[in-house]
Amino acid sequence: MLSDNSPAGDAPKSRRKRRTAAQLAEGTVANVVCHRNPDQYLESVPDPPSTPLATEVLDNLARYPHCILLTRVGQFYESYFDQAAEVSRLLNIKLTGKSWGGQRILMCGFPLVQLNKYLKVLVQQHNRFVAMCEEFPRSPSLGAKGGFDRRVVRIVTPGTLIDEPFLNPYENNYLLSIAAPEPASTTASHEANTSLSSCTRSSAVGLAWIDVSTGEFYTKRTTVGALQDELVRISPREVILDERLSERDPIRRAVSEENYFVSPFAVAERLGEACTTAAAEDLSPDDITSQIEASKEILPTSLSVEESGAVELLTGFMHANLLEHMPSLSAPSRESFTCRMQIDSHTVKALEIREGMREGGATGSLLSVIKRTVTSSGTRLLARWLCSPSTSVTEINARQSLVAFFHARPFLRQDLVQSFRDAEDTTRIVQKFLLGRGTFQDLTAICTTIDSWSSIKERILMERRMDERGGEAVNAAEWKSIGALMERLNDLDSLAGRIRTALVAREATISESEPMSDELPSPVTPMPVRDPRNPLGITEWMIKPEFSEHLTYLHKTLQTLLAEKDLLERRLQGTYDAPSLTLRASPGQGMHVHVSRKRESAQLREDKDFIGLAESGSTCTFFHKQGWSQLGTQISDTALAITLAEREAYEILRNEVITHAAELRNNARIIDELDVTLAFANLAIEMRFVRPQVTEGTSYHVVNGRHPTVELGLLTSGRGFTPNTVTFTLDSHLHVITGPNMAGKSTLLRQTALIAILAQTGSFVPADSAEIGIIDRVFSRVGAKDDLFRDRSTFMVEMLEASDILRRATPKSLVIMDEVGRGTTVDDGLAIAFATVHHLLSVNGCKAMFATHFHELAEMLGYDPAQHKGHGPFSKVAFFCTGVDEVEDGYFTYSYRVNPGVNKDSHGLKVAQLAGMPDSAVEVARSALAWLKTRSTERASHEHGLRTLGQALASYK
Repeated sequence: MLSDNSPAGDAPKSRRKRRTAAQLAEGTVANVVCHRNPDQYLESVPDPPSTPLATEVLDNLARYPHCILLTRVGQFYESYFDQAAEVSRLLNIKLTGKSWGGQRILMCGFPLVQLNKYLKVLVQQHNRFVAMCEEFPRSPSLGAKGGFDRRVVRIVTPGTLIDEPFLNPYENNYLLSIAAPEPASTTASHEANTSLSSCTRSSAVGLAWIDVSTGEFYTKRTTVGALQDELVRISPREVILDERLSERDPIRRAVSEENYFVSPFAVAERLGEACTTAAAEDLSPDDITSQIEASKEILPTSLSVEESGAVELLTGFMHANLLEHMPSLSAPSRESFTCRMQIDSHTVKALEIREGMREGGATGSLLSVIKRTVTSSGTRLLARWLCSPSTSVTEINARQSLVAFFHARPFLRQDLVQSFRDAEDTTRIVQKFLLGRGTFQDLTAICTTIDSWSSIKERILMERRMDERGGEAVNAAEWKSIGALMERLNDLDSLAGRIRTALVAREATISESEPMSDELPSPVTPMPVRDPRNPLGITEWMIKPEFSEHLTYLHKTLQTLLAEKDLLERRLQGTYDAPSLTLRASPGQGMHVHVSRKRESAQLREDKDFIGLAESGSTCTFFHKQGWSQLGTQISDTALAITLAEREAYEILRNEVITHAAELRNNARIIDELDVTLAFANLAIEMRFVRPQVTEGTSYHVVNGRHPTVELGLLTSGRGFTPNTVTFTLDSHLHVITGPNMAGKSTLLRQTALIAILAQTGSFVPADSAEIGIIDRVFSRVGAKDDLFRDRSTFMVEMLEASDILRRATPKSLVIMDEVGRGTTVDDGLAIAFATVHHLLSVNGCKAMFATHFHELAEMLGYDPAQHKGHGPFSKVAFFCTGVDEVEDGYFTYSYRVNPGVNKDSHGLKVAQLAGMPDSAVEVARSALAWLKTRSTERASHEHGLRTLGQALASYK
């Protein structure tokens, strides 16, 4: 917090008066007006402000009116005018005032060391744009005495974080732009007030997204109808839209549906039909194994008009905000529909793939349960794989081969895990260097990581040699995938050696782990670490003197001067009989002589070469005219020269890292894939997963499958999971499941989808055995809730999800639907449930599981108790059910085992009793149920009518 006696104030300490924030904001203190905005200030000042700081602040406020401006002044960041009141409120710091041109203005500020703390509040919590105005000495030799130039070097936004400590290392921080060839009309039409129509849903849009902290850059062409699914999959921190899009535009509405932070941006000139922007082939850089047999040269592919518009929008926004930290962008990787399983937005949430539904964080999610990765970049890759599984059998088998390879070698797994722990997040470190940032510690991290890569490769090669010496022929297929990856791993030992020979080997210290005041904003090359115990501020040098002849000369000069300093100190101690005398330097007193025992200073007071500077009860300081002032200045100048030389050396090393950026990133991606596949192997050992057989067909046969998240939850409480077998065939590709609440229907539905996702991710699966044909899309209608903010009831949300599934599911899709139609009357719900099953069966032709409490649905589908299948046109519908087991004293237990058949008793009273409903209420419900069941004659007639109705409706398309 900046107080009234902070260095930023302008009045002497003794004359300052404390003022409350409210008084300052209202300008009511002693008839002093504190101006809230620059225009008001300029109108009240006859002449423009003469101070450079005031001029720079006013210019920057006019240039960046949409940003909170933080201006560095010495060891503080300050805010002025009405922004000061806002910043003071957001950060809960003191609001004060400052005098410019005889006028009082509002201001607040905070120390430099608290920048990251407050940036997190402004950018991540309040989604504000923050313009960072840094100061640069006009003369490095004069320092602060030579004055400063100030300029905005970067605008920090939620999607443009680089290396801030609050950046989550385990998640990508994507900045996404969405563009169409032309912005939609801003006129209010009838369709703008309703859900997206079929014509607008099919309109093409372009996506471009980048993680500024890693440099990962992608593009994709999709449709408005699929936009919401892409948003949930990518999970951007910030979305850029053309500012010409109206609030009612379908694109803008799709983004607001998921509550993503939107940044409107003006594009100066849109691309026409002719696009020459190039992208990498439709191969994701995440999938190294899919490129094993591919040519090393990637041919450029022209982007679509929509993708080019999105890239233009994205790069324009980055240029406008990253400013001096704008990186050189490589060609984006183009994603394609054909090679990735599409998981819609509702399914990502309902299956809790990335986040748990109860707490909203990773707890309880699939990602948290299966995560065994060691590196932060490997965890980011795992999250991307889970939300975008592969549909290439070759790629899936290559990943599974790596998992099987590690699965069979426990000692190799242990050794590699240790090596992974030594690897740093190279992708983000390289990006920091490309953005003009980074520290000496980042160079050390690069060196350490390259060493860990070499040890990983050597350990794998040693494993190969041990196999060859085992006496049996080496299985070439077993080594194919891992061998190809090792061949693609670049040898960067020369770069590591260059860094190692340049940097001083030293253990991390407190001052090294904490950011230095000189490098917090990182607008320039970082300074070496300062030793606070050294009175001259001489650093613990980072670069070895042998790095260059110039550094060697400077270090020898410094050592000579320091030896002269020691000699002078001992001579003065003896001459003036003052053993406590030391030669020191400080910003306030300059080069001075310090005596710790006051009684020893008598002779110094009598000598004309010593001028008294300060005195306390026990110590005193003197200025030495002849010796120490000149010698100390020489030492300080030499130390500064070494610092500047180390900066030059750092730039040389940084440029060498940048030269190898492509190789470093390639190695990092390979190690990430090894980390993920090795994690899958450890997961398979711990949770008894098996390797699935993935084929190009349509089969789905999982024996004793399990839900990984539910199983882990049960194991932690000392309970076991009841597995179930699920088989889809051409003659039985839609399953209707009935049974009581809490008997495992929803769990079965979810585990069926999760097993397919895990299999196509490349992981082993929780089952005894599994054969799965490629699934192109996974849809779910499970666990909906109302959306009162958008005026949608629970039933409306269910219908929106169901309609989306019926429009988009293909014969290769997997659909799970739970209790469709439950939110309305029995007749309406039954009719909707039947229509949904009919459409899935006759139109979509997909694999589907349909859980319901409408037992009458079985009659409408012509349920045959002998074969447990439907009749006639519904013969491809199979029926399964869960149930309860009665025990003594009227109690019961859930069996959780799925069996063929239909359970027409939902056991609702048992669930109500288990939930603790009062006995009197349970008795009333039991009496009512008994009366309803007495109408057996009417019920039989009703069921016959439903069967007839179902057969009659079967011909509808």
